[in-house]
Amino acid sequence: MRVARVEVDGRAFWALLEAETSRLRPINAPFAQWAGLRGPAALQALDLGEQRLPLAAARLLPPLEPGGRVFGVGLNYLSHLKRLGSEAPAHPLAYIKPESALVGAEDDIHYPPLTRQLDYEVELVAVVGRPLLDELRASHCLLGYTVGNDISARDAGKQIGRLDLLTQKAMDRTTPVGPWIVTPDELGVRGQPALNMQLHVNDELRQQDNTRHMIFPLDELLNYLDARISLRPGDLVFTGSSHGVGLESGRFLQPGDQVHAQISGIGRLRNTIGAPRRLNAARAKGRLGQPLVP
Repeated sequence: MRVARVEVDGRAFWALLEAETSRLRPINAPFAQWAGLRGPAALQALDLGEQRLPLAAARLLPPLEPGGRVFGVGLNYLSHLKRLGSEAPAHPLAYIKPESALVGAEDDIHYPPLTRQLDYEVELVAVVGRPLLDELRASHCLLGYTVGNDISARDAGKQIGRLDLLTQKAMDRTTPVGPWIVTPDELGVRGQPALNMQLHVNDELRQQDNTRHMIFPLDELLNYLDARISLRPGDLVFTGSSHGVGLESGRFLQPGDQVHAQISGIGRLRNTIGAPRRLNAARAKGRLGQPLVP
């Protein structure tokens, strides 16, 4: 099944997307009541409303359950690392994004005033359905998968000569996610999926790969995170990006660019880069006493 987080007339809720009609049926049951179930049991637990809304009547929100956390994983595709002259790390590199960094599948991406090197990264995003506990395979605890574009400020931290993940990965309204969650049974997978990923900028293909090429497979990523922070129903896990990003070529995103990120069997993000915003110099100053961006 496909479930979306939508907004209609100012009200946000989960809905089942009927593939054959492209209509939405509101889900009345609490998220935790159905997110950890599979197959017919999950469908029966949704407590669907009778109303069927056209998809076009709804705004697609990031498919994040209120209170869910957003985790990111980097350095997880060898082809990307090779192009940067690097090797595979010994273990995953992870970070946390705030909910405020997310935007929906068709929303504008903000161009933060603290960067001039805004980059794109199409990624498979795993959605946790129930706690991992003692499950034999961590991926069996997933509700499903969605598409993410882990937009990054590549010049973050250059003035201080250190990695600045807060600026690079967490700025407001920079990370599109969606358009909906597709369950493993809908994809015909159980465990590590093998799905084609693509990202276009203004109709130009920039990224293309398959999720089977991850350095650290999904089960290992989930176990790595859960050993440090117990994963909860509704959490999102970005699983890393492949080669073709702007960091490799120096071709970064510009205001007005149309960015389309898609994963086979799931869906597509369609986002536009917004105009740069100005930031008061006093707010932009770091410890060096100078604005980060002129």
